[in-house]
Amino acid sequence: MTVPAPDADGHAVSADAGALVVDRRSGKVGVVMGRAGPYVQLRPPGGGLEWDVPPGDVRPPTRAEELGAKVAVANRGWGR
Repeated sequence: MTVPAPDADGHAVSADAGALVVDRRSGKVGVVMGRAGPYVQLRPPGGGLEWDVPPGDVRPPTRAEELGAKVAVANRGWGR
């Protein structure tokens, strides 16, 4: 387990693998996959290409953002 990194507002944001966070720069929701050097690596909740984000540019998702990400993942599996 890692110590939560403070975001730009000074709030603690979990950078642990599996945590759901938002990239402040793009507004995209991502799942923390790990760290690469000074960056947090995020991946879209349903899978896809990872991208790097400075730890200060991630924040916790709002309830609406979290729910939206979970619904999007569930909808991808619909009808399979």
